[in-house]
Amino acid sequence: MSRLQLNKIEYLVCCIGSFAERFAITNAKAYNYLGKYGGFDFLIKHYDIEHTFSIDEAINDITRICSRNGGYLQ
Repeated sequence: MSRLQLNKIEYLVCCIGSFAERFAITNAKAYNYLGKYGGFDFLIKHYDIEHTFSIDEAINDITRICSRNGGYLQ
């Protein structure tokens, strides 16, 4: 596995944990939600840019993307 692939995995794991913490849900629920509503697809597609932002900004971005795709968390 390349260093870039490992970095992407680490970034996604960090985003899952931060997303779960923000919405007071389990990591498993965050993982399922982000998969179902396009959060992972967005982060992977835009990794080159997203990983340069703060984790809070990335969570804001995927929250908007998931909401647009039918997801709703409060």
